Amino acid sequence: MSDALDRAAELLDGAGALLICAGAGMGVDSGLPDFRGGEGFWRAYPPYARLGLRFEELADPRHFADDPELAWGFYGHRLSLYRETVPHDGFRLLLSYGSKLDGGVRVFTSNVDGQFQKAGFESVAEAHGSIHHLQCLSGCSPEIWPASDVVVTIDEETMRAVPPLPSCPRCGGLARPNILMFGDYEWVPDRSQAQLDELTAWRRTARDLVVVELGAGQAVPTVRRYSELASAATGALIRINPREPEIRHGRGVSIAAGALETVRVLVSV
Repeated sequence: MSDALDRAAELLDGAGALLICAGAGMGVDSGLPDFRGGEGFWRAYPPYARLGLRFEELADPRHFADDPELAWGFYGHRLSLYRETVPHDGFRLLLSYGSKLDGGVRVFTSNVDGQFQKAGFESVAEAHGSIHHLQCLSGCSPEIWPASDVVVTIDEETMRAVPPLPSCPRCGGLARPNILMFGDYEWVPDRSQAQLDELTAWRRTARDLVVVELGAGQAVPTVRRYSELASAATGALIRINPREPEIRHGRGVSIAAGALETVRVLVSV
């Protein structure tokens, strides 16, 4: 571990630009639940354990059409949780460090919680969308709008939403989060694609880019693939993950630890 930390510190010392790639593990130190496996999800949401419903089953867009109270019960509760959550100090440390580099700092994340924006990051590419934005379920238009005024009342015993449910301002029909769910063919990707395009343009000009990946597992490898792609030419990848830190072909530094504790060691501002 000591050798890995030393090598990671050397990479950061030579960084001209910083790319943060983050998965769900980034939010654990802020108190957000770990949905890894059915048991982890059910510890966070006991009512779903009684119903025998797993995360993958609830994160299915068909529920918005078939059982919208169930769907908005799950996503409405998460929306409230993310609004109340305070990003841990690792966010501040990374932002402060990256902001001082000539090329600045950018974020690529599969998280939909908006924690990076809350922590002050201005350039965030949200590959799977954002729970803080909505789209029309019927697809009356490709419009995406903020959920800032949306309040969803939840029956905590059943985890079902209490009507009225969020609606589309154009057609009055049901709205859904602008999130890429499992088996989702109706997600409107325009907002996320614009963010990704901006990130790609920045990467082309960034010199001495160092990639720091935090809390990104192999089950949904979106973040891991992107961090490996972004660091492929140089191998300047720092992978921080307490359970799955391995890096293929040794192209980078592997640290088997949590996000906050590692960032505190590596980055002092």
